[in-house]
Amino acid sequence: MLHTREIIKQLWDAQGYGNLAIWEDGSTEVVAPGSNPEKGGRAPLLVLKPIALVAGFPMLDYALHDAELLAGIETAVRDAGGEIVRD
Repeated sequence: MLHTREIIKQLWDAQGYGNLAIWEDGSTEVVAPGSNPEKGGRAPLLVLKPIALVAGFPMLDYALHDAELLAGIETAVRDAGGEIVRD
């Protein structure tokens, strides 16, 4: 099970290093833009772009409490077939 705010924290940390690949088991990895990441022969559920999602927030706390960002990440994960909860 994925957790929305944990994904936002990881997106925040990944800024400037690459995109965040998220697998169904909840594991994540920062990957180079344009790469095709795999773990155990499986592609990730989705790959999120940190700069596009969180760079506009001056502090992590603002991103963690932004209702639109939270809902957008949850929708993206669910649309990809994953399960996510807001903690």
